[in-house]
Amino acid sequence: MATHIPTNTAAAPVMAMQMMSSSMLNTGGDWKLELPVLKGKGITLRELRVSDAASLLSQLTTEEVTRFISPPPTTLEGFERFIQWAQRERAAGRYACFAVVPDGGDAAVGLFQVRQLDPTFGTAEWGFALGSAFWGSGLFMTGAKLVINFSFDVIGVHRLEARAAVLNGRGHGALRKVGAVQEGILRKSFLRGGTYMDQSLFAILKEDWYRSKAVWGVKVH
Repeated sequence: MATHIPTNTAAAPVMAMQMMSSSMLNTGGDWKLELPVLKGKGITLRELRVSDAASLLSQLTTEEVTRFISPPPTTLEGFERFIQWAQRERAAGRYACFAVVPDGGDAAVGLFQVRQLDPTFGTAEWGFALGSAFWGSGLFMTGAKLVINFSFDVIGVHRLEARAAVLNGRGHGALRKVGAVQEGILRKSFLRGGTYMDQSLFAILKEDWYRSKAVWGVKVH
């Protein structure tokens, strides 16, 4: 996906997107004050901490991970500034960014982001970045479904969009796997390495998501 991790506090993030059964913890409060902890099989999603900067620098700056995303910060201080920015944007009600923490550890190995595309947060864009060592582990599917549920149930999103470079076959497959529908091609819409790439626009509507969940029989506690 065309994930964008801002390298300065003025930049606006973009992003985009792994659950069979799950539980959601600490969702009683206002997410703008503190993100809830989302728990699924093998994974915990929690608010980013400044202490996550070192692990994110290690996991999200490899060539495999950065191939189809905007360049992430290249220093520890850059990731620390991004995390502080993410916390301010969450407090303002414009953005939510979860750290991906596999069971048995405490270090963040990736992140999921959701940002508003209109003032009401009715339409939003989501994305993800995950360390390549965890590709194919099931963390993406579990985390993605947790984040989609959070977006629809807690934030109140109606339409959730994602963008993926046309050449990003893995990203396209992941989006389709969680039920996203490809709606069109955004021509030359993503600048990477000095080249403008075409992107595919995907979307999930709230009513379609719950209709598919009813078919799956997925239970969310």
